[in-house]
Amino acid sequence: MVTEEVDLRKLIQEYPDFPKKGILFRDISPVLLNPKALEFIADAFKNRLKGRKIDLVVGIESRGFIIATAIALKFKTGLAVIRKAGKLPGETIKKSYKVEYGNDIMEMQVSALGKDLDVLIADDLIATGGTAMASAKIVEQVGSRIVGFAFVIELDHLQGGRTLRNLGYDVASLVVYD
Repeated sequence: MVTEEVDLRKLIQEYPDFPKKGILFRDISPVLLNPKALEFIADAFKNRLKGRKIDLVVGIESRGFIIATAIALKFKTGLAVIRKAGKLPGETIKKSYKVEYGNDIMEMQVSALGKDLDVLIADDLIATGGTAMASAKIVEQVGSRIVGFAFVIELDHLQGGRTLRNLGYDVASLVVYD
């Protein structure tokens, strides 16, 4: 059951020229401050992914951890995290990728993910899709399957969601900006 509808667009705050000139940063911090909005997000993804087998939810650093936690609680699964390089102890799997304003490396602990799991990847926002693709490659590299992606915000003009869909992934986005 989905909770009372929440207009996430009214809560998302915009910051022009952040983190650099020409970027319009859409911030979900006001969404995270609102317990009804958080519950709405978790319920909306639970409803959207109804009937799917999900063994594990993976959250992408850093706000994706919050979204993934809410979803994992709804699906009664565990949670694993993908972080920027150098933030996790132990043996990790690394993947480099491009973002809209540079390059980066993501990694996940090898022990966090087993083979043959059905995994949902969650983040607050998808832009060009570089971070999401790097995350998918990490999950698939260990022999698990991507059930789908869950994003609160999709920046359609940067085509990351389209790229993932064109590759055959299921992408659920709650707010899409042109």
